[in-house]
Amino acid sequence: MNRNIQVAKYVLLDWIAATFAWFLFYIFRKQSEDPMFYDHFKNIFDDPNFWRGIILIPLGWIFLYAMVGTYRKIYRKARLKELGQTLVITLIGITVIFFVAILDDVIVTYKSYYQSFIVLYSLHFTFTYAFRLTLTSITVKKIHRKEIGFNTVIVGSNGNALKIYKDIEKQERSAGNFFIGFLSVYDKDDYKIGQYLPHLGPYQNIKKVVDEYDIEEVIIAIERTETDTIDKIFAALEDTVVVIKIIPIMQDILFGNVKQSGIWHAPLIEISPDLMPAWQQSLKRLMDIVISILAIILLSPFYIMTAIGVKLSSKGPVLYSQQRIGIRGKPFKMLKFRSMYADAEKSGPQLSSENDPRITPFGRFMRKVRLDEIPQFFTVLKGDMSLVGPRPERQFYIDQIVKRAPHYRLLLKVKPGITSWGQVKYGYASDVDEMIERLQYDILYIENMNLAMDIKILIYTVLIVLQGRGK
Repeated sequence: MNRNIQVAKYVLLDWIAATFAWFLFYIFRKQSEDPMFYDHFKNIFDDPNFWRGIILIPLGWIFLYAMVGTYRKIYRKARLKELGQTLVITLIGITVIFFVAILDDVIVTYKSYYQSFIVLYSLHFTFTYAFRLTLTSITVKKIHRKEIGFNTVIVGSNGNALKIYKDIEKQERSAGNFFIGFLSVYDKDDYKIGQYLPHLGPYQNIKKVVDEYDIEEVIIAIERTETDTIDKIFAALEDTVVVIKIIPIMQDILFGNVKQSGIWHAPLIEISPDLMPAWQQSLKRLMDIVISILAIILLSPFYIMTAIGVKLSSKGPVLYSQQRIGIRGKPFKMLKFRSMYADAEKSGPQLSSENDPRITPFGRFMRKVRLDEIPQFFTVLKGDMSLVGPRPERQFYIDQIVKRAPHYRLLLKVKPGITSWGQVKYGYASDVDEMIERLQYDILYIENMNLAMDIKILIYTVLIVLQGRGK
């Protein structure tokens, strides 16, 4: 499956629908204003407003669709769900267009406002959903016929695994699962599902298997006697983007957002991997970009003064670059103003403490008011970090934390941030014990992640900076 080509098809059809709908609506408006309009129909092509609408309106629609996540999970669209989403998004978009581009237009009567709204809504929705329904139906039929599908592994090897495998394979309409193999929980000489699928090793290999076989879906079908491993299985999958499904008898041991995946398919419950709705994720990224640009502009005098202060306080570079681990375990370079003496870690990685002699006097002041962090706004613009998110750590310390708190891997599901709930509530950690203690706040953030929470954390961070209460 080529995801980029599929996305391009949806974008192209959405663009055609928006263009054609606006073209017909423009004609409707002109005809309402001038009944003799058709006698000089060609004049519309000389109207700059016509061309502005033809160019800008469809682009605005594509931007709105991208913002709300229309082009994500492009092969997992449901026609009924897409109907509801298209109805709602069209209403939002038409309302914006109405107030921006139509409200100050020439009117014959106020009734024409309502007519214009209904006509534009009807035209846009009809064309958009007709194209989407056609493309989605073609894709769904290909999935049902197993012409396209999703590489899948089963975690489990005995009765439950065998039953769900047979249930999926005997479905009249395929759910699109291409089974690659299975992973066992405990080593045995013989596995019930082994005569149908190849054994890919123990469940501890799941991350390697996902990467090696380009797995898109994991079905967990372990036995009741094996549920003590469920936390480890989920922890191993947390920094992946696979769809996770479980058999219904395991639902009672799970927490979080679960949903039935379909009424015609085998009884499986899908665990939602999305921590935030797609539209909130898009707004969060937009907020990162806008605030970072504003911060860089407004804080430019502080950049200069801090750079001078660092240079005068001790020998060494002004900026300090260090490799940290970001979303899904991807390493990146994080920039900070240098707050320690040069070669402070010549003996190896060390965490700073409250009275750390490696910190310069000016560095101690910078940390108190978070001035050492402001170069990270550039890292946010680049996309490696967010304004709000768990603080990124070095691999050296992550390896130590995971041994004692495997659920740390949950933090790798999101972008790290300049500030976080843990940073606000706890501050800098001076050892692994404090890192683990701070972890509880970052886990709570992930479980309650939303834009309102981000804004609240940003406000508290600003207050801490202004009051000089940073730890």
